[in-house]
Amino acid sequence: MRWIVTKVVKNLLWNMGYQVFILLLPIVTIPYVSRVLGPTGIGINAFTNSIVQYFVLFGTLGLTMYGNREVAYQRDNPKKLSNLFWELTILRLGTTGIATLLYLGFILLSGQYQTFYLIQGLLLIATAVDVSWFFQGLEEFRITVLRNTLVKIISLILIFMLVRTRYDLWLYILILTGSQLLGNLTLVPYLRHYVVPPHWSDLKLSNHLAPTIQMFVPQIATQVYLQVNKTMLGAFVGVQASGFYDNSDKIVKILLAVVTATGTVLLPHTAHSFAQGKHDEVEGSLNASMHFILVIAFPMAAGLAGVAPIFTQIFFGKGFDPVSNLLVIESTVIVLIGVSNATGVQFLLPTNQLAPFTTSVILGALANMILNVPFILLWKSDGAMVATVLSELLVTSYQLVKVKDQVRVRFVFREVWKYFLASLIMGVSVRVCVSILDLSSLMALVGVIVYGALIYTIALLLLRPKVLLKMLSSFRKLYR
Repeated sequence: MRWIVTKVVKNLLWNMGYQVFILLLPIVTIPYVSRVLGPTGIGINAFTNSIVQYFVLFGTLGLTMYGNREVAYQRDNPKKLSNLFWELTILRLGTTGIATLLYLGFILLSGQYQTFYLIQGLLLIATAVDVSWFFQGLEEFRITVLRNTLVKIISLILIFMLVRTRYDLWLYILILTGSQLLGNLTLVPYLRHYVVPPHWSDLKLSNHLAPTIQMFVPQIATQVYLQVNKTMLGAFVGVQASGFYDNSDKIVKILLAVVTATGTVLLPHTAHSFAQGKHDEVEGSLNASMHFILVIAFPMAAGLAGVAPIFTQIFFGKGFDPVSNLLVIESTVIVLIGVSNATGVQFLLPTNQLAPFTTSVILGALANMILNVPFILLWKSDGAMVATVLSELLVTSYQLVKVKDQVRVRFVFREVWKYFLASLIMGVSVRVCVSILDLSSLMALVGVIVYGALIYTIALLLLRPKVLLKMLSSFRKLYR
């Protein structure tokens, strides 16, 4: 038991460390890129990327999440594991090949941004050679983290060296897409430790078609309300509005990467426990991760809303003022997606309950599309963001209803008010501080963040959440 917990904690720390690195990377690049490329350049990148993501989605066909889970199921059987890799890889090459041909046809028919679309197409090649799902299923996070970190550092250096004017937008997109491709290729040599050459007669690709298509449905729905907002804003309002939305979304998704890091780590672990019939471990993982998520999601949301004005001014510069309101609105999804990540990715998917998970994201996508048109026409970027928040609220609410009879939801949420109250006190304090003081430097922003973290910690210590303290106590005893 101790070995299992140690491995999970190590994987979580590796993944969390990588997510923190990803969090710091845009903090370095965003101020520079926003000022060099301007709102229009940022908007073109956001709009063209939103288009290519639809083709990437078709190319993956639900294989990433499905492959992660199936590897976790089969990792104790080397022969089945190797066959599974080849079956899913061949299937992935086929689907991404078809998606690439369709994308090239789209580029030929498009009358604008063809050069940028072509460069964005490297993401399709990156998708075809992506094997990270295999290592995640094996819970080998160290390999993916180290390689991806190295590639990210190289891309950071290249951005500062080569992207110098607004005419270098094509080069900026090339660096982003090329680094993604390079990062995926660097994982391939490690496969020799786990995979042997296939016996073609033993491969059964058709066995995976139905379940991957089932996984594809929720991914389509998820992608709709990840990308359709930027696409519709670009079409209805203009690429600048798409860029404003994208800048806000990038910051929130960076914070979400830290919050949902547990999902990436615990999906294969929970799937493996479920396959062995260890249902108590499955519920225990969900309870622990939910508390971990909530204790950091609430302060992140409140803190981001509090520092939004100064953050926008410092990091995006002139011309990006609308991003401030978008950050305040979108900050709430940090909590909503954090909860749905626990109930959906960490519980419903690894326990093979795909139907409720699929239904939840389809409902969210439909709500987003229905609300987007009137909201965008009325309030432009703000309207798209409100539609996103309401859609995520629907997804989270539906999933909670579906899991309430399988896990002790009341136990999970019984001390949420303490996390919320401590975060509210911190958020209000930070916002008052930002409003009263004339803060306009990076050091001032860092100071406000440290101040907010201190306020939250003190408030939490005074409220003394029993479940969190018990978890920390158990963890200390385990490592004595």
